[in-house]
Amino acid sequence: MPPSGDHRYFTSTAVFLTELVKLAISMTFAIYEVSRTLAPSTPATVLFQQIYNSVFRGDGWKLAIPATLYTLQNTLQYVAIENLDPVHYQVILQLKILTTAIFTVTILGRPLSYKKWISLVILTAGVSIVSIPSSGSNGGSFIIHDMTDHFFPRSVHELGQAVNDIGQVAMELTRRSLVDAGRVPMKRSATYEGIEEDQNSMPIMNYSIGIVAAVAVAALSGLTGVFFEKVLKDPHTSASVWIRNIQLSFYSLIPAFFVGVVFKDGQDIAEHGFFDGYSWVVWALIILQAFGGVLASLCIHYADNIAKNFATSISIIISFLFTVWFFTCGVTLTSILGTALVLFATYLYTSPDRKRGRPPPISIVSLEKATIDRASTPRSTARLEVPGQGDSTKSLGLTSSRPASPLLHHIRVPSARDKSRDE
Repeated sequence: MPPSGDHRYFTSTAVFLTELVKLAISMTFAIYEVSRTLAPSTPATVLFQQIYNSVFRGDGWKLAIPATLYTLQNTLQYVAIENLDPVHYQVILQLKILTTAIFTVTILGRPLSYKKWISLVILTAGVSIVSIPSSGSNGGSFIIHDMTDHFFPRSVHELGQAVNDIGQVAMELTRRSLVDAGRVPMKRSATYEGIEEDQNSMPIMNYSIGIVAAVAVAALSGLTGVFFEKVLKDPHTSASVWIRNIQLSFYSLIPAFFVGVVFKDGQDIAEHGFFDGYSWVVWALIILQAFGGVLASLCIHYADNIAKNFATSISIIISFLFTVWFFTCGVTLTSILGTALVLFATYLYTSPDRKRGRPPPISIVSLEKATIDRASTPRSTARLEVPGQGDSTKSLGLTSSRPASPLLHHIRVPSARDKSRDE
């Protein structure tokens, strides 16, 4: 859908409004969640005071770190887009799948098997293949403030070649002078000094800066998601997922407004307006992005970041199928190959690990020994004797409570009392 006027909407305002809608959604669910724990007659001031204490007290400041990283990621994303072509940018951006897995292992301490690492590599390759545009696709994207669609003739002869007769020449001159006058300055005349600059008007791209920025975007994407998961699943806090979403959206609004709206596009927004270029498509995009961010946080809360990346990869496949269905886009061999790799990687990651066969049970009976073992029982040379009456007092306190080793047989020695009785 073409933008209203000659300008496209400013992406900084769209990012700001997306975070604002996310904040409103999270606040609504947080109010509903907290109200269920309070009495029905509780005033609204107590309800909002409890939410305020949950958001701005405790460890809520930790969400300022992923919010700042998210703003830095968006800024570097624009740098990468300006210095890379779409093919290289899409391929390098898929490294976020591997960076997410690396930060999951290092920060969260969650090990991954070799099979899951292989599935992640296959997923990265599959998404990269699907993201590559086909050779026949034309990038008809509307560029902001780009005037390449306007025609500036360098001579009357060149203008006469564009139209047939002199009447059409006059009409064309009148129409284009009325459209272009007072809005943008025209290019210089085709002199010998300026003709090369007029012909070579393509922007110069620095691939080194673009590659570094794209790799940094992939790394920050994995780091931000894993750090948010660590804070969200902290067992030492009782904050719910909606309170965490409020904290993340609030701390994201500050850099989105000052860095994006004020610093980056402040002059253009003051000239053209905050909602310049907005249509129902842009508003639908903002709402979908906000709901997508909320669903991503729920996916991280109940699963993890790697599962979120798999869900995002499958959504790319679904988007491709809808593009084929609704638009004039043909199915190519590369798209089929990429879809097959994504589906195979998903099956490989979610399938249970193959367990090794159990060894045969150990026979406990064969290892049991008799209670009295002649080999292990020491043989005593002295016979067991009962101490006399005088010896019992001497040996008092010197005996041990530990029983002696049982003997197979013993001979009783008659005591002195028995001898006197016999006599």
